[in-house]
Amino acid sequence: MKTYELPQTGRSVSSVILGLMRIASMSNAEIQQLFGAARAAGVNVFDHADIYGGERHLCEARFGDAITLTAAERDQVVIQSKVGIRKGFFDFSGEHILRTVDESLAALRTDYLDLLLLHRPDTLVEPEDVASAFDKLKSTGKVRHFGVSNHTPGQIALLKTAVQQPLIVNQVQLSITHAPLIAAGVAANMAGLDQSIDRDNGLLDYSRLNGMMLQAWSPFQKGFFDGVFLGDRANYAELNDAIDELAKAYGVTPTGIAVAWITRHPANIQVVLGTTKPERVTESAAGSAVPLTREEWYRLFTAAGHILP
Repeated sequence: MKTYELPQTGRSVSSVILGLMRIASMSNAEIQQLFGAARAAGVNVFDHADIYGGERHLCEARFGDAITLTAAERDQVVIQSKVGIRKGFFDFSGEHILRTVDESLAALRTDYLDLLLLHRPDTLVEPEDVASAFDKLKSTGKVRHFGVSNHTPGQIALLKTAVQQPLIVNQVQLSITHAPLIAAGVAANMAGLDQSIDRDNGLLDYSRLNGMMLQAWSPFQKGFFDGVFLGDRANYAELNDAIDELAKAYGVTPTGIAVAWITRHPANIQVVLGTTKPERVTESAAGSAVPLTREEWYRLFTAAGHILP
């Protein structure tokens, strides 16, 4: 398992994160098996959000019901959750943040979150209100570190006008086939080429320049929730041929190569899995350390349909 240092903490974290958004209907035994497989593979970061499960805090509660951690075991893992999405609107008000964290802690049966992320940008955000909530969470020990999700550099800079706690993580969508985060920069300044449109406002470079870790959600999705590219030969035959060839060469599965494409990037991007299958976690962890060459990385990039000008 490839590991990184979580920015500004000195803590080592796994390059693969287990996301728990789909565990609502799983039994305690199934959740325990999934968690055990993740820990055995070297995964030490576990991702939640208050909205996961169809009703508020359901997946957090299922995790809390199934997984009992000793104090020593709790110290070894990073539990993160997200806040800000409500039914029909986004809400970064201090009151909502504070209440939601208390509810998440109760559901997860833990005294603190290692990381709290602001889930989707609230255009009505008042940075001073967020800052006040973060200060209270930090001073009471309920949250140790903070970050964002799906935010642009400008939105992060706006928060930083008041928020004193370091924002060390940004969780964004990224896969080989859904890669505007990377592809736009490769085709910069190419008029008439859709790929050159910067949809993230230079987020990749901003993150590297400012010491923010990126976390990639939907790492196997073709686009925006329209199925996975692995095995889709009707639309991605060339890509799947390349993935299969590299998987055989490196002794991992196609899933592992899809993960390796992300973790090979020097930005130290973590991969957030949404799987409920223990074997998929094991395969992903094995792939995270595959040292793809530049030629191999770019071969996958172009096979996915991206252009090298």
